[in-house]
Amino acid sequence: MSTAVPSRTSSPRVPTPTVSPRPRIDWRIRFAVLSTVWGFSFLLIKVGTGAYAPFQVTLGRLFFGTAVLAVAMTVRRDRLPRGLRTWMHLTVAAFLLNALPFSLFAYSELTIPSTLAGICNATSPLWGMALSLVALSEDRPTRRRVAGLGIGFLGVLTVLGAWQGFSGLDVSGTAMALLASLSYPIGWIYVRRTLAGSSHSHLSLTGAQLLLATVQLAVVTPLFTTVPSSFPLVPLLAVVALGALGTGFALLVQYGLVAEVGPTTGQMVTYFIPVIATAAGVAVLGEQLGWNTPVGALIVLAGAALTQSRPRPRADARPKPAATAQP
Repeated sequence: MSTAVPSRTSSPRVPTPTVSPRPRIDWRIRFAVLSTVWGFSFLLIKVGTGAYAPFQVTLGRLFFGTAVLAVAMTVRRDRLPRGLRTWMHLTVAAFLLNALPFSLFAYSELTIPSTLAGICNATSPLWGMALSLVALSEDRPTRRRVAGLGIGFLGVLTVLGAWQGFSGLDVSGTAMALLASLSYPIGWIYVRRTLAGSSHSHLSLTGAQLLLATVQLAVVTPLFTTVPSSFPLVPLLAVVALGALGTGFALLVQYGLVAEVGPTTGQMVTYFIPVIATAAGVAVLGEQLGWNTPVGALIVLAGAALTQSRPRPRADARPKPAATAQP
């Protein structure tokens, strides 16, 4: 999900000293909560797809995520954005950042472990770096960032066991997970080029984006699935938690983090997600790991971290928006 530093309200005409209220919960705790929620999302997808079709899991996820943001918008008295042009851009963003990657991850976990899906999610910064070389002329590459791209690619090959000829690997499931990770930076680039500088709040834009993604899945799901004959409780609760916590609640927490500690620190959550996803898959689902999976994941994370390194900004430079790959 594309995120940015929330816009500040305009200064009053008569300047008066104000002190921003200190959050009740320390940002480090909220950072850990966000990492845990997003890390467990891959486990929840696995549990949900055990009883429901992937499109149904994605539709439920988007529905409950939208419901959480709708409540937040009501409490904050925020409104949906206006303007046909804005809604057209949000429709594309909803497909690239929500409907497509969420569905691909759900389908991928029919045949691959949740641990592998979580590691594939960590390749988003690598895809973003590769795309930025072509699509974002202002985002100039450096030797360190290019080296990070190469290291990350080696990490992916290690995770997939390239020296063994990818034996035992489900190619289609892995490809879908990697395509889902590629969809995120494509969506970020699109949002950056079309919606950056919008007068609407980030909560308003994201709420509308999730609403549109929900509509997209509501149209597609009946065409490829049938209504379940039963509704097993545990998978149903997994879908509800995936939407309410892993999508709606997580986005609200992320906005607060970016506003408080800045985009650079806020986006570091990306590097904790695969670690938690792997731990959850092994501990809860009993998924097996070869030595190459955790080793390759560490190499991927190291490469991804290098691709995100940038020269120190000047004292008068304003921070750019940061994007985080939501699982």
